[in-house]
This record gives sequence, C-alpha cells and structure tokens, in this order.
Amino acid sequence: MNARVSASAMREALTKPWMALQIFQGNNALSRVPEHYKKFYWEWKVAPKAPVHYIPEEGNFKKLPNGEIQPVQNLPLKLLQPKEIHEGIWGGEAIIKGFYKRKPYVRRMPHYWVPTLKKTVLYSEILDRYMNVTVTERTLNLIDENYGFDNYILNTPPADLMSELAVKLRREMLLSLAQGTLHPDNPAKRKELLNRFEKHIIPVEEAEWYGLNTKEAATKQKLIEEKASAPVPLKEAFRQEFIEYLKTNKVDMEEIKGEITER
Repeated sequence: MNARVSASAMREALTKPWMALQIFQGNNALSRVPEHYKKFYWEWKVAPKAPVHYIPEEGNFKKLPNGEIQPVQNLPLKLLQPKEIHEGIWGGEAIIKGFYKRKPYVRRMPHYWVPTLKKTVLYSEILDRYMNVTVTERTLNLIDENYGFDNYILNTPPADLMSELAVKLRREMLLSLAQGTLHPDNPAKRKELLNRFEKHIIPVEEAEWYGLNTKEAATKQKLIEEKASAPVPLKEAFRQEFIEYLKTNKVDMEEIKGEITER
C-alpha cells in the first residue's frame, strides 16, 4: 500500500511539480486555489529560465586543453530581481552579483552587472493601446523575433517574462481574447485577431486567475468562498423553486399571464 502511494506521489511530482510547492500546502486560501493557477505560478516563479547570462555547453563531458575530462555543468546564474524589474519588461535579464578583478595582483572586488535600460513605446494590437515601458535591448530583439509585441508576450514562457507587468499584460490579453471584447468598434479587426491568436484562447475562468500574485490569488479565493457561503434570501430561494416547478410541470407562462389579465 505504501509503495503504491509512493509511486503515485512520485508520478504527481514528475507530471505536476507545482503541487509540491510549500505555499500551496496547509489549511489556507492558497491551498484551495484552482490547479491551473498553481501551474501558472510554478511556470512563472519556479520553472527553469532560458539561458541569458551564460552560454550552455552541449554534451555530458568536455575535454580541457590539458587533456583533463570534466563533466558539463550548465548551472544557471543567481539573478537579483529588484522591484524595478516588475515595473518594466527586461526580456529575461536581471542583475548579476559577482566579483571583478581589475589587475592580476590586486584583490578582487564585489561588482554588480546591471542591464542597460531604456524607455520605449510599445503597441499592443489586442489591447489597442500604446504603452511607455522600460525595456532592454534584448526585449526589443525578442519582440522583433516574434513579429510583434503581442506575439512576444503570449508566446514567451512566464519564467522568461519574469516581470509582473508582463504577466499582467498577458492576463489582460487572454481575457480580451476569451471574452471577445477586443476592438469593439471594428468587427473585422476583432475577427482577424481572434483567428490569428486562436491557439491562445482559454476559458474565461482560467484567464481571470492568470497573472495574479499570491496575495491577489488568496484574496480572490476568499471572496469566492465568502460568496458561496453567504445566506441566500428566502425570496430568491422561493423564486428559484417556482421557476423549477414551472419547468418541471411545463406550465405555459403565456397562459398564466392571460388568466391574470382576464381577472
């Protein structure tokens, strides 16, 4: 029995790694949020990021110039994410802390490598909005590679978007696509965008949770539970019972209205 439970837990850890996150354990609101939100949060905060600050080596072993054989270790650098990173879109770049040695016989000194930031105006076709955003040169290159800002935001994994601004914009785009509310004054443009981004359309219920941080998700879950447990007024219950009675007995509402009018 224990072996069966262990195997089941092992399969879940491989197929659903987000279920093992500590923040979703215990008796709290986050433990009761939908699984698709847990999956999003894992993809945003925990999933491996694309190599940006180092060049990954291929294979399992490498041969050094002196003939020594060493295993290949593609270890990602530890990135520092200041609050400013969530106010812009840095294209997967962040601050690196390390040491810099200016001369061979001088002691190395702590050093921070900060990406070069610039302000630029980006346009979203889905949102039909121009935005003044802080970006890096890599962000602009990735937007060009994806043939547009919307494609970049929707195609890039959340772990590589990194910033809260980027995932919030993605949430807004997903909601517009799911609800079909984009370009209300231009039906032709709306239809063209819905066809172009068809693969990104998800249920509205999932889009509403996408991009929320843990505080916002916990608040949303508490509000849902409070609304579900709130007492229903008797008049609402009686109205619903009466509607069900009419449906069950197939009562013609037009006949009832006619009888009331005659009386």
